[in-house]
Amino acid sequence: MKHLEDTPWWICDPDDTNYVAYSDTDSIYIHAEPLLRHLYSNFDEMSSEEKDDVLEDVALKYQDIITDSYSSLATDCFNAKGQHRLEMKTECVIRSAYFRATRRYAQWITKQEGIVKESLDVKGLEFKKANFPPILGKFFHDVLVDVLKGATQKEIDDRLKEFKKQILDGSIPLTQLGNPQAVKKLNKYTERKARAGEMFSVIGKGAPAAVKACIIYNDLLRFWGLHKKHSSISQGDKIKWIYLKQNPYQVDAIAFLEWDLPEKMRTFIEQYADRKKIFESILLNKLEGFYNDLGWTLNLNPYQQMFFNI
Repeated sequence: MKHLEDTPWWICDPDDTNYVAYSDTDSIYIHAEPLLRHLYSNFDEMSSEEKDDVLEDVALKYQDIITDSYSSLATDCFNAKGQHRLEMKTECVIRSAYFRATRRYAQWITKQEGIVKESLDVKGLEFKKANFPPILGKFFHDVLVDVLKGATQKEIDDRLKEFKKQILDGSIPLTQLGNPQAVKKLNKYTERKARAGEMFSVIGKGAPAAVKACIIYNDLLRFWGLHKKHSSISQGDKIKWIYLKQNPYQVDAIAFLEWDLPEKMRTFIEQYADRKKIFESILLNKLEGFYNDLGWTLNLNPYQQMFFNI
């Protein structure tokens, strides 16, 4: 290994290239491979674990060099006479990462503060949100792990095609595909409840899809005479809602309480659930952005042939 002290500051940047992969607030992620290639002539022959080890060693030494330089920075730039509270600290070694936007990323961590740790760390991506169906979130999680471990586009395409088939053929229960959500502003958007002889309440303009789905569920529950034996959806309840295909009641979505779902309502949902739209609107739209970020091509027309003509 060459001496760090003999390494010019510009060694990673001879062509004025930006090696900062990501930065936010007081954190910075550096693409260190050019420096490691300079310091270790046998870098290409190293295993992934050996590369992780040397990266951590170099990072720990450089953090001290950078911290020491803060004294000069404080004196020369801020007239603080070397007094400062700045300190550089190596937090983790990342073998691969996906950066979507500020505070929205995924990284495969192999070491954290000196401890070997093989795990996926995700921040801010949509599939981690509470209103994303867990089974779809798990699929996206597993795809991310595969991509960060080097999976090819064909491997991900094949996995996506198989998952789509499971959604369409009913292998995955609808209760697992519903969008989970806590009910808010239910009363605000119920302009007028259904009167005698009417099937549906009057829903206010601008009502969120989940709220509309809850009001429709309550109305059907009452219309079918099931409201005395089963719970209506109330403000604050944890519900799931799904898209519906063309149906006799001309409603495009419905909510339900997983813990108290009447058999008649379950049959109605199973018959008219729009599994294709669930796949397209919740998962495929998110994957399209993911593909684009990776430089992969998600050609919707070819994919519609591949995914939807099963």
